[in-house]
Amino acid sequence: MTKTVDDAETERHRAKMAKRKAVQDAEVAGKTIEKGLLIVHTGAGKGKSTAAFGLALRMLGRGHRVGVVQFIKGAWRTAERDALAKFGDQVSWHAMGEGFTWETQDLKRDIAAAERAWAKSLELMADPDFGLVILDELNIALRYDYLDLAKVVAALRDRRAGLHVVVTGRNAKPDLIAAADLVTEMCLVKHHFAAGAKAQPGIEF
Repeated sequence: MTKTVDDAETERHRAKMAKRKAVQDAEVAGKTIEKGLLIVHTGAGKGKSTAAFGLALRMLGRGHRVGVVQFIKGAWRTAERDALAKFGDQVSWHAMGEGFTWETQDLKRDIAAAERAWAKSLELMADPDFGLVILDELNIALRYDYLDLAKVVAALRDRRAGLHVVVTGRNAKPDLIAAADLVTEMCLVKHHFAAGAKAQPGIEF
């Protein structure tokens, strides 16, 4: 049912939106810095990696190459990887994890895998062909002290100009959050797992 709107209400709405537009335009005009961003997706909620891959699609749409390094995941193949593979060499994907820590149960092996993944991350970040590098689940590797936090944060902070980097995973370290330009915390409100629904193709993987 369509709401009936009289002329007076229409004019009040127009005037209100005109004022809002003026405020928004002035705020946007005041932003003049253009730089590569360090973006962190963290929190207990679902969607951290998914949001990062959404940014990958946006960067690809702008003609930039995208690099992906997976620190923990990698023991299974995901639909995101298959989809992004259709972009050919515009996407460089490196699944270097061996599964979650409760699956490997081998500390030395987990540390070695994280170090290999970090070395690949440094390689991609140094390559000027890439506009975006996604470090998927790096926060998990840092949480368990598989990597030196200070060295990782320093490398991210000192990355080449113009490079965007997205770091995902729960429990982002305070030092990383402090160094980041944009931090989003995914908040868990409700999850289908709690009601007994299993992980499903196209939703979880």
